[in-house]
Amino acid sequence: MASPTPKVVDMRVVPVAGYDSMLLSISGAHSPWFTRNLVILRDSAGNTGAGEVHGGKPITEALESFVPKVVGRNIGDYRAILASLRPGRTEHDGIQEMNLKNLMYVVRSETAIECALLDLLGQFMDLPIASLLGSGKQRDSVLILGYLFYAADSARTDLPYPQTETGLSNPWFKIRRKPFLTPESIVEQAVAAKEYYGFKDFKLKGGVMEPEVEVETVRQLAGAFPDARINIDPNGAWSLDQAVRHGLEMKPFLTYIEDPCGPEKGYSSREVMSEFKRATNIPVATNMIATDWRQLHHAIVLNAIDIPLADPHFWTMEGASRVAQLCYEWGLAWGSHSNSHFDVSLAIFTHVAASVPGDIHAMDTHWIWQDGQQLAMDPLVIREGRVQIPDRPGLGIEVDMDKVEAAHRLYKTLPCGERNDAMAMRYLIKDWKFDPGKPCMAR
Repeated sequence: MASPTPKVVDMRVVPVAGYDSMLLSISGAHSPWFTRNLVILRDSAGNTGAGEVHGGKPITEALESFVPKVVGRNIGDYRAILASLRPGRTEHDGIQEMNLKNLMYVVRSETAIECALLDLLGQFMDLPIASLLGSGKQRDSVLILGYLFYAADSARTDLPYPQTETGLSNPWFKIRRKPFLTPESIVEQAVAAKEYYGFKDFKLKGGVMEPEVEVETVRQLAGAFPDARINIDPNGAWSLDQAVRHGLEMKPFLTYIEDPCGPEKGYSSREVMSEFKRATNIPVATNMIATDWRQLHHAIVLNAIDIPLADPHFWTMEGASRVAQLCYEWGLAWGSHSNSHFDVSLAIFTHVAASVPGDIHAMDTHWIWQDGQQLAMDPLVIREGRVQIPDRPGLGIEVDMDKVEAAHRLYKTLPCGERNDAMAMRYLIKDWKFDPGKPCMAR
């Protein structure tokens, strides 16, 4: 009789925080801090597994409530463990309008536990997590895009944003804390990111300036990087008419457009984006209108999307890999969205993308804005626009508990663990309020 896999003997949930730039999106301005939740598991073989997911007290509490369902279980039974953690369907509006209050309903907190369990199982089997997902490991490295943001001048606030890192030879670190509010400055940002990380593709976070400014930014990026694949994400800030007009202006330069328009006049985002596709024939990606299987079904039936951006923190790692299998069989293309995160999540994205069959789009990551705040002793790195799958089993990284404890101490000093982009935005525009149909600076 085969020996059972090791058992989980301890589970720790650690809310952590790091520093962020004053990046702009339709939701407002990023605070000086971003928060995440780590899960650290130990098993009876003496191994440690780690996982990461979004921050916030509701997610922390959900993870802590799962401890009795995880400790004492065999790691080989991870599918049954995860099935016991999944709550019933919760009725909510999702994020077809980018309201951060609804993000907690979309994030799958159990992803952090799933990752930690797969990390342990991979170490037991001497296999990388990518080999345990979906169709198994499909590639040795994953293509990453350069995620470009308009950014405000944090000197206009009294908040503890990281300051410009002067005197460094690293071209990216030298400029990444500066304000970026013009098309020319975004091109400068892209040049530095390409020089350091080797990016061949770029994504612009839109929904910030008037659409005409963002169109000009895309045009200048295409001129500066004629061989790059470029896309833009307005987060549904534009009306259908605006999206069609400006989408056609950018069509010669775009690989795809992400969530160009939102719900309007009683029609859902899926219906409106289907009309956008018919009017422009521009490939459409989303991380807003297809965040679960029911939404994905309707988005595909309506021919509203071409590229589901299946963030494993929304879908779980196995779920995101299953979306990729569906894309491969149905002639769609797979990609992944991201959020401000630590290097544990960078490893999560990388292993999921490595398990995806067929051609995939370059993967999103905010990591370049957090780089330097590693929680791992041996973090993954982006070189030549790619992340290599580690030779080591499991997640392929080992968390540095001293750094984890320091990030936890920072978290405990924060006034709030939830993301609040309106707070910092009000330093720029008094009494600013989120409006899903208006770019954040268009007031």
